[in-house]
This record gives sequence, C-alpha cells and structure tokens, in this order.
Amino acid sequence: MTPEERIAALTGGLHRILEKAVESPSHWQVLLDASATLWRYSGGNIALLMMQMAQRGTDEPTLVAGYKEWARQGRTVSRGEHALWVIAPRTARVQQVTLPDGTRQRVPAREQMPPGAVDDGKKTVITGWRGQAVFDVSQTQGTPLLVPRGGAAADVDASELWRSLAAAASRHGFDVEVTDAQYGLTSGFTDFAGHRVQVGAWLGLEERTVVLAHELGHVLLHGPDDEIGRLYDSSADHRGLAEVEAESVAYTVLRAHGIDRGPQSATYLAGWADAVSEAENDAMAHHAGGKLPGSRADIAKSVLGRVTAASKGILEITHPPGFGGKISAVDADPRVYTAASFMGVEKPARSVDGPVMAGP
Repeated sequence: MTPEERIAALTGGLHRILEKAVESPSHWQVLLDASATLWRYSGGNIALLMMQMAQRGTDEPTLVAGYKEWARQGRTVSRGEHALWVIAPRTARVQQVTLPDGTRQRVPAREQMPPGAVDDGKKTVITGWRGQAVFDVSQTQGTPLLVPRGGAAADVDASELWRSLAAAASRHGFDVEVTDAQYGLTSGFTDFAGHRVQVGAWLGLEERTVVLAHELGHVLLHGPDDEIGRLYDSSADHRGLAEVEAESVAYTVLRAHGIDRGPQSATYLAGWADAVSEAENDAMAHHAGGKLPGSRADIAKSVLGRVTAASKGILEITHPPGFGGKISAVDADPRVYTAASFMGVEKPARSVDGPVMAGP
C-alpha cells in the first residue's frame, strides 16, 4: 500500500466511525471513554486506534508508541503482531522573511534569502500527512511496566480536583466564583465579558467540581471570537451543539480522573445526534463552506477534535493518573516501575487505581 493509499484508507475509516457516532449517542460516549485514556492523542487518532484494536478483537489501547520507542523502554514488539496506524504530519523547517515591499514569504531553511529580505526566524510547518506505525503495550513484551489505566474508577480527592480545575480556569484568565447570586440560578455560568466562571454555592463540593469541569469546556471552546462555536449555537445561554461539547469535555476530564458521569451526562449526550443535524442544516442555510465544517461527518470530526484538544489542555494542568496513551510520558512520571520495584522493593510515589501489568 502506498503512503497516499494508506492515508486514504485511514481517512475513510475515520469518516465511517464518525458517521456511526452521529447515529448513536452510545457510540459517541465510547469515543469519549477512549479519549479519557488516550487524551494526549488527537481525536481522529483516538478513533482510529480504537477501530483497529476492535478489528483485532482485543482490548482498547492504553499506551501506544512506535517500534523504536518501545525498544528504548526495554520492550520489543511480540512476534506476529501487526502495527496500528495513526495519521501524523509531514513537517519542514522554513525560513520566514519579510521582503522589501512588506510582504512576508517562506523559503526552505537552507536556501538563500531573497535580496533585501529581513530574517524573521525559522518555523516548522506542516506540509502534508503520512501514516505512522505504532503498537499498543499489549502487543509488546520485555521490561515490565505498571500502566495506570486512565478512566478507571478511583477514590478522588474532590477538593484537590476542584483546586486544579480552578487553576486551569485561572490559566485562561478566568476567576472562579462560588455564589448564590448566580445568573438565572443555574448551576454554572461562564461570563466571557467579566472573565469569570460562576458555580452555585448551594451545590456540594463534588457537584461543584463537576459543574466547573463543564464550564471549563465553555471557557476553552466558546469564546466570542470562536467562529466554529457560533456555528454550533454558542451564546450567552450555551445552547445547541456547544452544550454537548462542554459536557463532552467535562465527561472526558472527569473520567480521566476516575469519575464516571455516564448516567448524569446522558441528558446532554442524548441530544448529540439532533444537535449535529441542526448544525449541519444551519451550515447549509448560511452557506458556511470555507473553513467551517458542513457535513455530518465533518461536524462530528470537528467536535471530537475540539473536545479532545480542550480536554488535553485541562488534563495537562490537573494531572490525572495514567500517561494519556503516550509512552513518552513515562519518562517524566514516577509511577513506572521495574519488575523489582513492582514486587515491593520500592514504594509508589502515589497510589494508582486500575493498573494493567504488561509483562513478558
């Protein structure tokens, strides 16, 4: 299979997954479950990894890396295992310059600059896409790894999670207020003009934490300058597909921390298919075109990409258990053990629920 054929096949598979997800809220929720474990990956690649593991009749992917990276970790791909494929960018290093007439231009990094041009520095740009072969930890053997499974049920310190979510809001320039003087007496409200998130004071700590996670979805996705968010009916009341996006972010973030909000999120997610259809009809009526997604599959792909990107932005601050699906996170995380330490020679730096032991 040529590289072009590989990309075409992966893209076609991704569209089939998304079409299926539009037809059923339960399939959308399955994608969110996988996102809670593989949150360091893009939404499209999460869907592709799930699809390929399901085709093999094996467990969902938990920790994924290329052949050489697994070797660096002291593990080898088991005999007879076939690669999983993800879509990765082709990149090139370019020189950015400003020409004498004021226009900007990019030239290959090693080429000579045009006469009179001003050097604006180098930049890496995406030039295309390629298929990249990876393997899940379950397809490898060698040095044992304790792999915390993101999304596994856990005893969660609600006060610690609240503080970390509030820190995420602060990182994006929003204050968090717990108040009885709430807009419309709703459980939560995001005020973009005042750069604040309000959470109802009548809620218990756990429910406040859930509401704050939902409002963070609005903070990251539905600002006044978000063109795609407007297509999804983002407004002061956060209706339409924008509300589904915010709840999907909350669901993913909380599940990554071991909190399953499936039943509580069902009301929001039940309207997923209708919200996609409304956004599709709206796009057609307004001739959105251009950079805005218009078809059902394109809208689903857009939403999944936006949700996973926002979730990643939050989880990089809140630090849930697990590695987000990428082996590169292992190096910086003390919760990775050799066989000796796993047997009790060393004590864990932090307790982890739901580990998966990958051994020889």
